[in-house]
Amino acid sequence: MEAREQRALLAVALMAAFADGAKADAEREEIQRIAATLGTQDAALKVGPLIQDVLQQRVTLAQAVAELVRPEQRLLAYELAVCVCDADGVKSPAETRFLQALKAELNLGGTDTSFEAQADALALVTDTPGAGIGAAAALPPAVAAGAPTARAVDDAALDKTILNQAMLCGALELLPQSWASMAIIPLQVKMVYAIGQAHGVQLDQGHIKEFIATVGVGLTSQFLEQFGRKLLGGLLGSVAGGLGRGAGSAATGMAMSFASTYALGQLAKRYYAGGRQMDPALLKQTYQSLLGDARHLQQEVLPQITQRARTLDASQVLDLVRRPLA
Repeated sequence: MEAREQRALLAVALMAAFADGAKADAEREEIQRIAATLGTQDAALKVGPLIQDVLQQRVTLAQAVAELVRPEQRLLAYELAVCVCDADGVKSPAETRFLQALKAELNLGGTDTSFEAQADALALVTDTPGAGIGAAAALPPAVAAGAPTARAVDDAALDKTILNQAMLCGALELLPQSWASMAIIPLQVKMVYAIGQAHGVQLDQGHIKEFIATVGVGLTSQFLEQFGRKLLGGLLGSVAGGLGRGAGSAATGMAMSFASTYALGQLAKRYYAGGRQMDPALLKQTYQSLLGDARHLQQEVLPQITQRARTLDASQVLDLVRRPLA
């Protein structure tokens, strides 16, 4: 794929990220930071000017789409835009209007876009993180209201669940379907919800998203970063015969998704066990420290992650997100 085509796809993804106009300043800054970082990997992309062009509407949707000539590239552009809009939960009316305009511009009227239903279902789970967490879950809640959580919570069970979720998220990065990476976000949201519940804290999705964003893991920006790695690494190979794969980029994406999920789980465990006393600065500092530990652990469990990926099928992704954590 040529640099101009990569740039066009990234432009569409950025337009989708900013379509609702409701992103918090921190999330917008994180999206810009990630996009700029991606640009350093390929100077031909000129991502810095592209971000400003998108934000100031100097590049139009029609101009971006015009660079995408092949049908598989146009379908990929729509798939990525759907995933970006769904990354932080169910689409807003503004995001729906953007996708309708994009679909018309791409001339996809008669094209199979069944992946959209999968992405929408994953977004719904992100907005209802308690789905699938109940009596059958492996995470024990506090024995009684007001009971000391330090004695009521099985730390070994929590550690096992966090590791399992991190390995699953790493394995999802190895699937060729770009929308499969969307499952990482609801899995992380659901994991934090379950950890809070295990410590006797009932959380809503707004609190969880704020907690995740505080440590610098924005939901939309996280998917955008996953997409960018795959785009630049030639990993976007699920559409119409494939666009090629790059094993090195796959390994990088897998390692980062494993590490971020593991660190986020361990941070949530400390945060809720400690009565939510950490301030934002300490949360960020602790998360960064845990990321280092997670990267070392990832090397130890790499064979398990790759084996998990071999047994994964895209058709199973939604069920994996919906079922109780283990």
